[in-house]
Amino acid sequence: MTSAGVPGPECRGEHCVTCSDAAVEVRVVRLLDDQLAVVDTGAGRETVSVALVAPRPGDTVLVHAGEAIAITGEGRGGFRS
Repeated sequence: MTSAGVPGPECRGEHCVTCSDAAVEVRVVRLLDDQLAVVDTGAGRETVSVALVAPRPGDTVLVHAGEAIAITGEGRGGFRS
């Protein structure tokens, strides 16, 4: 990606060719210390970094290579872990 968010010559399609990984939406279950969060992937739970965003439990975040890169939906406060 270029700094303007436009795919550059190294980015093609839905996958990043530098790491062959696609970004996915997940739901934040709970926040942990050290800018980490437990998220529900739909197939299980994982721990990811939230150092670049400030989500709350219940929010939906976009995760790429173990790093939350955007908040795509805000939770309604009723999500339980």
